[in-house]
Amino acid sequence: MSIRVSHRNQYSLFNQNINDAYSKLVDLANQGSTQSRVNKPSDDPSGMVRILGHRSTLNGIGQHMVNVKTATGWLGMADNTLNAMSTTLTQLRQLSEESATGTLTAQNREQIAVQVRQLMDQLIGQANVEYEGEHVFAGHKTDQSPYKRALWLSDNDGSTLNARGEAQFGITGDLEHSAMIQFNTSGKIGDGSPIDYRYSTDGGKTFTSGTLTNGSGDQKIVIQGATITLKDGMSVNGGSATDDSMAKTNGTWLTVRPTAQYVGDDLDGVKVEKMGAHPAASTVSASGVFSGNISVRYDEDTALTAGETVKYSYSLDGGASWVSGQTASVTTDGEVQLLVPGGHVDVSANPGDTLPKDSQLLVHPRTAGIEIEIGNNEFVQLNTVGKDVFGGVYSDPDGNSAQLAGAMGTSSNLFDVLGRFVGYLETNDQQGCQQIVEDLKDVSSHVLDEAARVGARENRVQMTEKTLGTLKDNETKRLSAVEDVDFSELLRDLMMQQTIYKTVLSSSSQIMKLSLADFM
Repeated sequence: MSIRVSHRNQYSLFNQNINDAYSKLVDLANQGSTQSRVNKPSDDPSGMVRILGHRSTLNGIGQHMVNVKTATGWLGMADNTLNAMSTTLTQLRQLSEESATGTLTAQNREQIAVQVRQLMDQLIGQANVEYEGEHVFAGHKTDQSPYKRALWLSDNDGSTLNARGEAQFGITGDLEHSAMIQFNTSGKIGDGSPIDYRYSTDGGKTFTSGTLTNGSGDQKIVIQGATITLKDGMSVNGGSATDDSMAKTNGTWLTVRPTAQYVGDDLDGVKVEKMGAHPAASTVSASGVFSGNISVRYDEDTALTAGETVKYSYSLDGGASWVSGQTASVTTDGEVQLLVPGGHVDVSANPGDTLPKDSQLLVHPRTAGIEIEIGNNEFVQLNTVGKDVFGGVYSDPDGNSAQLAGAMGTSSNLFDVLGRFVGYLETNDQQGCQQIVEDLKDVSSHVLDEAARVGARENRVQMTEKTLGTLKDNETKRLSAVEDVDFSELLRDLMMQQTIYKTVLSSSSQIMKLSLADFM
């Protein structure tokens, strides 16, 4: 049975054949232009999935390499700064040994004091170093200098500190030269009995006398551009106003001398806020090392009675999800300790008070460290908290007044040691200068320890950079194996497809020329 093929069907079939051959030729030409075997999902659906996966991995590696460069810059700046400061400390140690010599005169020590003040200002400037406009030693407060010049007091009998080690004074303003204050009347600040004192701003050559009226509350002493506030309850001992031996053993002596104040943030404190209904007498606190905010929720009404079990949950993502099934027992004192990742939250109230269901506690740690991801779930800290390295004085956000910074100890507090050094020099205190010789050794060791920690982080970042380079090369090769075109194979296919296209054009043309009339 014969089938009639119309001219319309012939044209349609020829057109389809020509388009198919041409389309394949264009695809091959496009592969040559892009140097890619897969230019759209239909070219190789499974291959495209693999390509997208490799590209995503490469993008992640690329971002980590950018982060590594940032970390290298931050840590390199910190490392260079700490090494430069160590060099300056070596010079200061030489000056301290010179100043402790018994043959030096008061004038000699004044001359050394000029050098020490300049070097101290230099160190404050180095502690305020920036990298790309961000302060390296300021914690999260990278937009402001972590240190500023300030004044502080030294005493000869511990009178400036209370039983908890808290400063019993406040001080504002500035002085070009250290000042000495000697109290000539014993008494307690704020008890109503006048207290006589005298002060000198020239190293004891001359004195100016004064009297605190000592009414209730804090009392102030103004010396040139500085105001010293003595807090209510501070006790002082009176000494003879005619004693010019400068031994500072006759009564309470205070030395007003320079220091540096840290105004960045820290890693020390943890604040706990109560949300919802809580017993009026309840108190809450938290201890531990927390990486971020934590929410704690009571799951049942529970009386703070000895032996009762408090059921609670905690959240690490602001309440989006909760880890439930946590329990803790109430002690005989009506207290309970709730364990959470990194530490614990302590709750106390009157025995029998109820912790209401669904009430919450929000734990807010102060986290001054800035971390950056340099690999999958691998982080490195970029910055250093200045007060933990250089010390000075610091006002805790939850405290009322400035204190000597950190738990490093007075002998390792760089800016406190240098401030005392200046005070000893400008008041011609040889014994004090001898103590500074030993303290500066501790300071130098502390700064070098921090330099070693920064150097260790630098080495880790450098090793990570090499690893990322290797990963990038491997991933690029794997992507190339799937995506890149084989040029020798492409040239062969192009030549074959050109031949096919020409053949289709030629055969179609020849067939279309034929008609029945040619054979009649």
